[in-house]
Amino acid sequence: MLSCIGYGAQKASDRLAPFKFDRRDTGPEDVRIDILYCGVCHSDIHQARNEWHNTVYPCVPGHEIVGRVSEVGASVTKFKVGDLAGVGCMVDSCRECPSCKEGLEQYCENGFVGTYNGEDRQGRGNTYGGYSKAIVVDQAFVLKVPENLDLAAVAPLLCAGITTYSPLRHWKVGPGQRVGVVGLGGLGHMAVKFARAFGAQVVLFTTSQSKVEDGLRLGAHEVVLSKDPEAMAKETASFDFILDAVAADHDINAYLNLLKREGTLVQVGAPEKPLPVSVFSLIMKRRNFAGSLIGGIAETQEMLDFCGEHGITSDIEMIAMDEIETAYSRMMKSDVKYRFVIDMATLENAA
Repeated sequence: MLSCIGYGAQKASDRLAPFKFDRRDTGPEDVRIDILYCGVCHSDIHQARNEWHNTVYPCVPGHEIVGRVSEVGASVTKFKVGDLAGVGCMVDSCRECPSCKEGLEQYCENGFVGTYNGEDRQGRGNTYGGYSKAIVVDQAFVLKVPENLDLAAVAPLLCAGITTYSPLRHWKVGPGQRVGVVGLGGLGHMAVKFARAFGAQVVLFTTSQSKVEDGLRLGAHEVVLSKDPEAMAKETASFDFILDAVAADHDINAYLNLLKREGTLVQVGAPEKPLPVSVFSLIMKRRNFAGSLIGGIAETQEMLDFCGEHGITSDIEMIAMDEIETAYSRMMKSDVKYRFVIDMATLENAA
């Protein structure tokens, strides 16, 4: 077994603190990665504090992982020691259901194994995530990281990046389309970057005047203040596609009404309470309201390669491991531009 140290919670009311645990030995198909950087996702807060009522403790969060390969199993062909590698939200799936066979492991009909708070399929207990020194993952769920990008800024691509890239690709967003992005946070800022890179006319919707300048800097052609009724009215029935990245309660019908006939709104933000949908927002123009969840392994690799070719990364704030609780508090206030990333070199001092 590999003796490992991480930062985790023993129960929902705990602050995150140093936690020693064992990783499995590197098996024939496994890749061991020494973690360099780990992004901080809002899901980490939900899980650490059991806000989704499914956390298994101890819990070591983190599923936006970038590091360097330090050991490979005898049957590994995709990686060698010294390679850069990434791990996202999944470390396994059943690999047998129709979704898995189509490269859509995120929709595994038997449930994918989460990078943390997941039940290992080989009966090795609960999985622990990237707020740790190292991780051991089957090569089938390890990703190649482009050498030319800022590695710390790559980490959030493994969740925030693929969560927005996947629906934009699936609904074939591209030149000649008018695309809206709702909310400028960890997800929204990546959606703006990708939609612009795909050649669409990009309009950002935000409630905050302070985000107008940043929205334009990140690639939006226009920014609309969604609290302004006149500004919203001007956008009625003018969008081919809208990606909604807001995780707070909001009026979804206000955005459905901005779609053209047969336009699509895809929800990737996850509000705590259900969003009431007026059926007339849909049926009068045969509009579509859909959802999307991360991406499969092949698509995530495609996204990373695309980012390497186009120089796309996340806008980040770097923190030390022992600053995680402060980061959580700031995230709850939406006080981050636009993703916290932990420098895992600081773990030893924090422990």
